[in-house]
Amino acid sequence: MSDTSIEKKLPARKDVPVGDTWDLASLCRSDAQWEEALAAWEDRIGQFAAYAGTLGSAPERLADCLEHDLAFDREGDRLGTYAHLRASEDQAAAAAQRMVGRFQHVSTRAGEAASFIRPEIMAIEPAQLAAWMDLPVLAPYRLMLERIVRTRAHTLSEPEEKLLAMQGTFAGTAGKVFRQLTDADLKFGSVTTGKGERVELSNATFTTLLHDTAQGVRRTAFHQFYDQYEAHANTLAATLSGSNERDVYAARVRNYPAAVEAALFADNVPLAVYDQLIAAVRANLPVVHRYYDLRKRVLGLDAIHHYDCYVPLVPELEQRHTWDEAVQVVIESLAPLGGDYCGRLEQGLRGRWCDRYPNAGKRSGAFSSGTYDSDPYILMNFQEDVIEHVFTLTHEAGHSMHTRYSAEAQPYQYSGYTIFVAEVASTFNEQLLTRLLLARATTNKERAAILAREIDSIRATIVRQTMFAEFERRSHASAEAGEPLTLERIRAIYRELLDAYFGPRFVIDPQLELECLRIPHFYNAFYVYKYATGLAAAITLAKKVVDQEPGALDRYLGFLKGGSAKWPLDLLRDAGVDLEKPEPVATALARFGELVDELDTLL
Repeated sequence: MSDTSIEKKLPARKDVPVGDTWDLASLCRSDAQWEEALAAWEDRIGQFAAYAGTLGSAPERLADCLEHDLAFDREGDRLGTYAHLRASEDQAAAAAQRMVGRFQHVSTRAGEAASFIRPEIMAIEPAQLAAWMDLPVLAPYRLMLERIVRTRAHTLSEPEEKLLAMQGTFAGTAGKVFRQLTDADLKFGSVTTGKGERVELSNATFTTLLHDTAQGVRRTAFHQFYDQYEAHANTLAATLSGSNERDVYAARVRNYPAAVEAALFADNVPLAVYDQLIAAVRANLPVVHRYYDLRKRVLGLDAIHHYDCYVPLVPELEQRHTWDEAVQVVIESLAPLGGDYCGRLEQGLRGRWCDRYPNAGKRSGAFSSGTYDSDPYILMNFQEDVIEHVFTLTHEAGHSMHTRYSAEAQPYQYSGYTIFVAEVASTFNEQLLTRLLLARATTNKERAAILAREIDSIRATIVRQTMFAEFERRSHASAEAGEPLTLERIRAIYRELLDAYFGPRFVIDPQLELECLRIPHFYNAFYVYKYATGLAAAITLAKKVVDQEPGALDRYLGFLKGGSAKWPLDLLRDAGVDLEKPEPVATALARFGELVDELDTLL
């Protein structure tokens, strides 16, 4: 019998209908205009030299330099974002990749030319600088200056800073080795799926194979995958240990009490917030364990393993959404945010903010990227038969509207927002979409599928990321106490966490102790806790807005307009959630428990 199947190939970029692509004219009208603007921007680098050595002479001189630097950065944001987005359209397009490289080269030169600014500000006598900041000429930059001088206790002498800067080329070696080993050198073989298809096992396909309904397939993929990590465990333990030791060194040399406090300093987040997150999740672990019991029962398993945690409890909903239908359901779900938010977002999503569909060479995944002066663009690889892509769309839309509102409400220097608050705006939108889909569910199966998705989202974002955060806390503390992070030590720390977070009725395969050796986030330590706090805050704020609590909507929109005009915790406190208290995380996990209870009754 001849094979009459036709392989579906992605279209070339040039064959994608224009209406399905983003319009980058708010950044640059063409590549030719970008070239001209880059040349003009490069010519302005020399203007920094006139300010060097003069910033302590007068407040007006300092203000002029800051104005020049900010204007230069603003233009750089525009040029860099255009090059990045053009390169994302087709990563094989040599011209666009060259644009990125040329921008990075000019940007590096500019950074070197402007490197005197921070040291010269720090060299101004504190009392004099404090008096200057009370003057009208420096009023627009007061918060900037306060944040710079706040680092004084952690800034070294100029020769010492130069030596530290020179270490930059090799400070990330541990992470580079990790990525090369895990992304390029490790080979995992192939696995036959429950449908009889032979699939190459890789970091990219591992989770997909764990979704297979046949437990034997999941078990094979798990053990085959971790066999490679076991074979290279000592090397991976050494790279992780090296990364942790670098963090400990960097904290000590800059006079921080610990590596975790050095990481939290930039956002002005007290250590208590980090530790309180861990304590709150640990206090609510019994409901997580109950969910695993439910999962075991529904799947009909004699024992539940980690490779049983990804297969859907309810078969995937057969819901198709065209782009216009996806936009419609997203806008309807966001109705509680009001006409201005929804109207502007709908215009952008139906217009040219989004690069909608996959094409050959296009960057995978999704992201939001805009500047102070441009549209807040969204890259998607939208597929009509994947309900998760509707959630991805509203997630990225949350980022885009956050960018737009902050840019319109704040001056350039305070328009950017930190990662700590960014995940609130995006997951807030997901919460509203979940609520709409639950309200519209017409069958128990449909409702159960939506509930299961929300449960797994909370589990993955709050519970799992908090376990990772606790591992980072413990592993760095071990290094700081002089306890070498050998493979045995790393496995022991992680095993204690696995036992606690998964509970007494969960089978922990010894290979799972190696999971900590495959997590890229651990090479950018003390970051993952922000995912957990972000979703906890979003769940609390979404409930307040949906319940029409007096003032809740105005406070939330005010938060979206806040940029970085206040510290992240203060922005969220003004919005109605205080992450210095345990209630937001407890509220999120209480909702988790309610969802588990309902799912239990449906299944």
